[in-house]
Amino acid sequence: MKEELLTRSYDYALPEELIATTPVYPRDHAKLLVYDRKTDTVTHTTFQHLLEFVPQECDVFLNDTRVIKARIFGSKKAIDNQEGGKVELLFNKPLDAQHYLVLIRGKVKLGTELLFDDGLTAKVTGLNDDGSRVVTFSHHGKVIRFEALILVLDKIGHIPLPPYMQREDKEEDETDYQTLFAQKAGAVAAPTASLHFTPELFAALKQKHKTHTLTLHVGAGTFKPVEAEEILDHPMHSEYFDIPEASAKVLESDTPLLAIGTTVTRTIEYYARTKKRHGECDLFLNPMNPPQRVTHLLTNFHLPKSTLIMLVSAFIGREKTLYLYKEAIEKKYRFFSYGDAMLIL
Repeated sequence: MKEELLTRSYDYALPEELIATTPVYPRDHAKLLVYDRKTDTVTHTTFQHLLEFVPQECDVFLNDTRVIKARIFGSKKAIDNQEGGKVELLFNKPLDAQHYLVLIRGKVKLGTELLFDDGLTAKVTGLNDDGSRVVTFSHHGKVIRFEALILVLDKIGHIPLPPYMQREDKEEDETDYQTLFAQKAGAVAAPTASLHFTPELFAALKQKHKTHTLTLHVGAGTFKPVEAEEILDHPMHSEYFDIPEASAKVLESDTPLLAIGTTVTRTIEYYARTKKRHGECDLFLNPMNPPQRVTHLLTNFHLPKSTLIMLVSAFIGREKTLYLYKEAIEKKYRFFSYGDAMLIL
């Protein structure tokens, strides 16, 4: 069987001290590994030099999703004078106008009511096999919709830092874990390749290249490890996306594209295959399903055996990906969400 199909083939050993738990300041002082596929060359530089490498004749696509304070702490409603235990809830996404997909730490049954600050309550209406839960939210006794829920979460919630950071969120994370161009609330994880831009570098990018936005609300599934022995048996998570008409027109052209991040890449590639401008994106890019539309990719360094390292392998192959990761480790690059970046040309 091809090595490309085996999940264990995407594993690598990462020293713990290379997991970034805070960003580099200024943000564009992060390291940048540039890999040029045409010449098969590697350059080590810093993110502030990004524009020296991006080909002049290419348009740039960005994800304008905004991370919400999706993590809330509360307790189960007391029943028969039995005190309810503590719970932690991670909002994932709306399923319809009143039902939401969430993850809950703490045992719950159908009908369990959860109490949070500011008069917010959640009622468990569904238990899924994968461990996720379905709830309805009420605020001061009235069922609320997503737009109103976000405002309450903003008051009482916490920024949902990835589990591998192994720390609680701090005030700085409210800006650190949000892109400069975050607009549309709905993500529970940041599109991290975009976190390296400073206002100055972003202004320079917009001066030099045409930039376009799309929205993909990154879900908790992005951190879900691939547990299947073969990668194609992995049930890919789906995330809501929306592509404005003007952006879709560019995707229909033959203009070379730089995708800022894996979320942008998946959205563009989903559109290339389906022509859908909004809906749920569940595209799994890997060496058996390579990109058709994205020309260049800017991304961070991803978890072993994750769908994201498989996405990078879709561009440059599994062996080259692991080779570049090994080189990055030797050169003490910082990994994951707050870590350094890689530009694939």
